[in-house]
Amino acid sequence: MATEDDDPIIQEIDVHLATSLAEKLYLFQYPVRPATMKYDDVTHLSARIKPKQQKVEVEMAIDTLSPNYCRSKGEQIALNVDGTSTDDSGSTYTTKHMDKQIFSSIQSAVNTSRFAAAIYRKGELHVTPLHGMLQMRPSFSYLDKADAKHREREAANEAGDSSQDEAEDDVKQITVRFSRPESEQARQRRIQSYEFLQKKQAEEPWHYLHYCGVKDSRSEHERQYLFSQLAGMVETSELTKSPSEYLSMLMPPIEEEELKVPLAPSNVLSMTQLRTLPLADQVRTLMKNVKVVQFANLMGLLGSGVDHTAVLRCIQQVAMLVQGCWLVKSDVLYPKDTCSPHSGVAAEVLCRGRDFVMWKFTQDLWVIRKEVAAVIKLPPEDVKDFLEQMAVPRVNKGWEFLLPHDSKFVKKHPDVVQRQHMLWMGIQAKLEKVYNLSKEDMMPKKRDSQPAVPVVLSGERRVATAKERARENHATLENDHRRRRPGAGAEPQTSGNSLLAIKIKEEPLSEDEPMDTWPGRRAANGIHSDESSRDSVEERLAARSQGDQAKQVAAELRAFVLGTLRKHYVLSLSELKRLFNLHLASLPPGHILFSGISDRMLQEIVLDCGCKQILVPFPPQTTASADEQKIFALWEAGDAFDQHRQILLEIFSKNYRVRRNVIQSKLCHDVGENLSKPDVDKVLKDCCASHGGMWYLKGTLPS
Repeated sequence: MATEDDDPIIQEIDVHLATSLAEKLYLFQYPVRPATMKYDDVTHLSARIKPKQQKVEVEMAIDTLSPNYCRSKGEQIALNVDGTSTDDSGSTYTTKHMDKQIFSSIQSAVNTSRFAAAIYRKGELHVTPLHGMLQMRPSFSYLDKADAKHREREAANEAGDSSQDEAEDDVKQITVRFSRPESEQARQRRIQSYEFLQKKQAEEPWHYLHYCGVKDSRSEHERQYLFSQLAGMVETSELTKSPSEYLSMLMPPIEEEELKVPLAPSNVLSMTQLRTLPLADQVRTLMKNVKVVQFANLMGLLGSGVDHTAVLRCIQQVAMLVQGCWLVKSDVLYPKDTCSPHSGVAAEVLCRGRDFVMWKFTQDLWVIRKEVAAVIKLPPEDVKDFLEQMAVPRVNKGWEFLLPHDSKFVKKHPDVVQRQHMLWMGIQAKLEKVYNLSKEDMMPKKRDSQPAVPVVLSGERRVATAKERARENHATLENDHRRRRPGAGAEPQTSGNSLLAIKIKEEPLSEDEPMDTWPGRRAANGIHSDESSRDSVEERLAARSQGDQAKQVAAELRAFVLGTLRKHYVLSLSELKRLFNLHLASLPPGHILFSGISDRMLQEIVLDCGCKQILVPFPPQTTASADEQKIFALWEAGDAFDQHRQILLEIFSKNYRVRRNVIQSKLCHDVGENLSKPDVDKVLKDCCASHGGMWYLKGTLPS
């Protein structure tokens, strides 16, 4: 088996768990310092720690004799911080120049249960869990002291000037106010505020430490605790856990980690912590923070490797489509049983008012604040809060939607746009009933008829609008050029629609259709011009154009499927859809494949191209989706390996994973000749992938 295995075992190493320093071991990182410039030879003056917060401060000396040290600047900084006082007891720099700096820590990882320090010795690997990972950065607290000194001097000068004009026995009136009882909601907001967290952190006392250098004997003694003290004393047994239990031990469930995450201010979003959440929670958290975003930018925030379809499914649960962009839903920002932070209005009323503002932006790029306030009848602070979340004010114009219209998303996802349109129709009916609005109030107003200042689009919007119109005009001209035929005479003039006359002229008569029976020709000659004739001509032309378009779509789709399968040979339906989406992204705007391709149409084209669906017997506990379990393979590629690939595919119709020696013996038996190793590798590389010494069909490899 060693010769057949693609990944042989080279060496086995015993791993020991050392726990002597498990609750004391920290990893220090210096992100602003190159790895070649260590602090081992720098004099460490002091060190202190707050264990609960895992906050460390280290004071290091600065080489004032270095040619790179500016002595005048150092003296100026010391003068600004300590002033001209001769008392050295409370001074930061006793030498009257800046001769030290302080490094303060921040946590680089909230949960360090998955990290450890390892040391290798005599064929054994000793692993010690990390208690914390800290990034040490220079602290500039001395600048705060300098600013405080400056303010004290200014206050003293002002007090000295004003005391000359005031009497010493001035009587001042004192107003006494009694605070109301604090509500539960106010208490929760106060607890989660940044000031409260800063106060709680300041209450923990510092514990001063003694620093030992790397080469110090005490450091060498402590490093011995990185080795397991029980190594070689206890006979260890083999692992008896199942694979799923072992993975659970290595990767604890996310729910357990969330309990250890400390509370953070509501306006702080950690991208590192965000990536540990499920995809739905990531999308929800991002939308609560950004409020409005284009779909392409949202995919960029989520990072690479995220499924496009899954994100699209999640975003529709927490946001609505406005101007082609995604705007967070009102009930996400204002959950049930909450109230406005400005006026105390209930969340239900806030959601209705905000939905009305969102709906107004679906009708127009501009919204007038007074018109909105007159309808929803909410306090001005809440109305302004709604508008600031999704728009920007323009002088003498109103509030303009925050982002430009995302036409790319609208063209690429017409099904999502249609679904969102139906949702907005339901919201519109609800708003009409709640606010007693008439049909005229719900219709978008024409700004040309208003006496206000005309709307002037920004420069970016003008460029985007001009480009969009240019694309539409170019597409229209191309379509007209295709439909025009050489040798056409003058266009017939009728009393009806001129566009109808042009369409009638562009379509030639069929050979089995007499001239006097064609309604379009009669209308062109003035014989017959009723509405039924005109409708029948348009329907006939539309049916013919749709048939031509369907043939062209099928041809384009067939070319893509054949080209893709000749390159990959075996694909799952989900992978084929992903490659097709990438192909669509590379096409120019207005391409015929943007008309909408359904999954059923894609599967029919695949089967029509000479491909076959391989019914791979997936294991019962598989987590693959229905699209991932549909495996298609190119049955005949027209080369010398067609028979070999067909035998291989028949093997995988009985088992979802096979060893290489089984495949090779089956190929040699059925083909009737001894295949060389390069030929077997060619067939396996075309259709399969290797994992753990076993071979799987492409698309069935376990994650």
